[in-house]
Amino acid sequence: MQRYDLIIFDCDGVLIDSEVISAQMLIAELKSYGVSISREFVSRRFLGRSYPTVLKEIRESFGVALPERFEADYRARLLEAFSRDLKVMPGIPELLSGLQRPHCLATSSSPERVSMSLKLVGLDRFFEPERIFTASRVARGKPAPDLFLLAAADMGHDPARCLVIEDTETGIRAAKAAGMAVWRFTGGSHLQGIDLTPSPDAIPDWHFDNFSALVPALSEQADP
Repeated sequence: MQRYDLIIFDCDGVLIDSEVISAQMLIAELKSYGVSISREFVSRRFLGRSYPTVLKEIRESFGVALPERFEADYRARLLEAFSRDLKVMPGIPELLSGLQRPHCLATSSSPERVSMSLKLVGLDRFFEPERIFTASRVARGKPAPDLFLLAAADMGHDPARCLVIEDTETGIRAAKAAGMAVWRFTGGSHLQGIDLTPSPDAIPDWHFDNFSALVPALSEQADP
């Protein structure tokens, strides 16, 4: 097995169990505007994508002109819900505490949201600002490779020797487009009870549902 020099973590749905909160709130918010969508629809079409991209698709797919205040109102209510209900993904603090190789975070979330999320669950100590990469820094968000390529370049590593930990098909597509290996974490609350059969263009190199499995998988890698 190839040794990976840089581990790139997605945030929502990987480090923190946030996507189920986001999905439930988005479904409820859109319902008030006459848009009815399922959790599986949200998982396949929206998770892992930047908020402006999601709103654009809603307008185009459903022909709904959401008011200008929608985004600000939704974000405010979401952050309030995070402050009450957000939890770290089981096993993540232990994994990060013992991780000996370079790692960083690449997320479609805004800088403000990811900063607040990490602080709420106590993960900010593992990710200094220079190791946090958000979609606001690139022209194209996931599924384009730009964000992962930026992370690799800034961290000083060859994309071919990077491993991405993702939960969404959007993120898997982005990692593959960047020429990186990608492992899919399927243990988040938002993925429970839905069909996880991957699309042909979003097949991960490996998948796991518990971070305790990640430690031996990484330690078994051969030296370069």
